[in-house]
Amino acid sequence: MLKINLLPTKKVFFASDFHLGAPDFDTSLAREKKIIRWIEKNENEMGVLFLVGDIFDFWFEYKSVVPKGYTRLLGKIAHLADKNIPIYFFTGNHDLWMFQYFEKELGVKIIYQPQSFEINQTIFHIGHGDGLGDGDYGYKWLKILFTSPIAQWLFGWLHPNLGVGLASYLSRRSRAKNLKKGIDNTFFGEKEWILEYCEKIENKQTHDFYIFGHRHLPIDWTMKNQKSRYVNLGEWFHYDSFATFDGETLLLQAFEKEIEIHGNK
Repeated sequence: MLKINLLPTKKVFFASDFHLGAPDFDTSLAREKKIIRWIEKNENEMGVLFLVGDIFDFWFEYKSVVPKGYTRLLGKIAHLADKNIPIYFFTGNHDLWMFQYFEKELGVKIIYQPQSFEINQTIFHIGHGDGLGDGDYGYKWLKILFTSPIAQWLFGWLHPNLGVGLASYLSRRSRAKNLKKGIDNTFFGEKEWILEYCEKIENKQTHDFYIFGHRHLPIDWTMKNQKSRYVNLGEWFHYDSFATFDGETLLLQAFEKEIEIHGNK
């Protein structure tokens, strides 16, 4: 378990599912500029930054090439890292092909699986959320394939124009499928599959907070023990939601707007 000591005047910030690159250049650029405004507004009190997956709609690091664009966000991340602000990046299902670029160039710690942290004696379990819980076995098999070194090596031989184009097509297709099924905008209460995963973890090891993304809904749910909380960070297409922790209180909120937060309070 990683331990973080937060200074009294600082906060931990959590955000996920920016999906930069989708659905088109202009929309993505406007979202990226909004994210930069959010970072700059909170930079002075930012003690730690957790980026909890799907920050990019697609990311693959070729041997000497990374996807173009996102220069504002990459520059801001480098700026924060140069100020010795710890940054943890959890890979999501859209940006799972991150290797060493962020760590070497930007000083960002890349984390591939859910992990527990102790922040000022408060215990967190943090991850993106893809492939957790029961069901969705098709994706779980795909994730095994996509994280295979052989598959990554083969994909690396594709020309970036072809590789990025193929990945963008599959991402749009997956998003359209989820919209048709109503998954992204439907709250399932106690049947939320990431929540069910968290309850199973809680039965083995106690945590104060479970922080995840992937679901695209802002959720703040008090768990069965009436103490621990499952918080889903939502996304930045519609909600612009994020969470903060000041050493005592965790708050789920939105940037420059009011939103509905799903929960059981």
